[in-house]
Amino acid sequence: MRSIQFREALREAMSEEMRRDKSVFLMGEEVAEYNGAYKVSQGMLDEFGPERVIDTPIAELGFAGIGVGASMNGLRPIIEFMTFNFSLVAIDQVINSAAKMMSMSGGQYSCPIVFRGPTGSAGMLSSQHSQNFENWYANTPGLKVVVPSNPYDAKGLMKSAIRDNDPVVFMESEQMYGDKGEVPEEEYLIPIGVADIKREGTDVTIVSFGKMMKVALAAAEELAKDGINAEVIDLRTVRPIDYKTLIESVKKTNRMVVVEEAWPLASISAELAYHIQSNAFDYMDAPVKRVTCRDVPLPYAPTLIEASLPNVARTIEAVKEVTYQKA
Repeated sequence: MRSIQFREALREAMSEEMRRDKSVFLMGEEVAEYNGAYKVSQGMLDEFGPERVIDTPIAELGFAGIGVGASMNGLRPIIEFMTFNFSLVAIDQVINSAAKMMSMSGGQYSCPIVFRGPTGSAGMLSSQHSQNFENWYANTPGLKVVVPSNPYDAKGLMKSAIRDNDPVVFMESEQMYGDKGEVPEEEYLIPIGVADIKREGTDVTIVSFGKMMKVALAAAEELAKDGINAEVIDLRTVRPIDYKTLIESVKKTNRMVVVEEAWPLASISAELAYHIQSNAFDYMDAPVKRVTCRDVPLPYAPTLIEASLPNVARTIEAVKEVTYQKA
């Protein structure tokens, strides 16, 4: 099987869907002439032309609103935010328009739109360009929220998101666009709302999504050297959440650690801890532990970034706490 970059997998998904369905178009800052800020849309202007790959001004609220209106009138827009930090300028259109349209119109209007772009920390970009808002959007009824961790999942989930009749927030790690992974040439779809067990295990369940899957998998490898066999689950989507897969894993391992890049308060990991301890309490041999970003705006200095973000060492420490092997 061929190996391609994360950005290439996304580009293939969008291009294939645009060839398949003429109602699909891409709109955002620098998506056309510049080939995308992260080169995700490279070459798409040449193939599809300026009516379907559309450069916008620096006006997220405006072009997000154009996308919502277009989706209500039979089109399937893909709205790219140069980073989800900038989506806050357009959050009124995402939450108060796209997410509520089906409900407020009594089912008369659907809103098949994808809001996509990079999320999370990307090195020394400081506080305003390093935030994770997956839990913010996942808190909103009417939205689906996808956070893939590898090229294979990114392509299959993006194709499903474009075909979905509900608004989908599709969040890609800024640090993963160059990551390579195996992606088949033939068409495939991955259903939204289905988690994936990336590593089978028996002693503890480690749950994560997005680029924090690298931390979870690396921690599992280190733990194996100490005789701890960790099962690693990739949520892939954080609304809806595949609770069934998580509960079935906990029934086997009896312990859970959740690794998430966002801040701790009202996070996805907090929701998972509540749900698992409410619905699988009798199977738990220890409380659910969370490994999140420190509760501060992300610093600029690399040493402070390292101290703030979840990492392998903190994950191993959490696992050893729930397995009662902490030194």
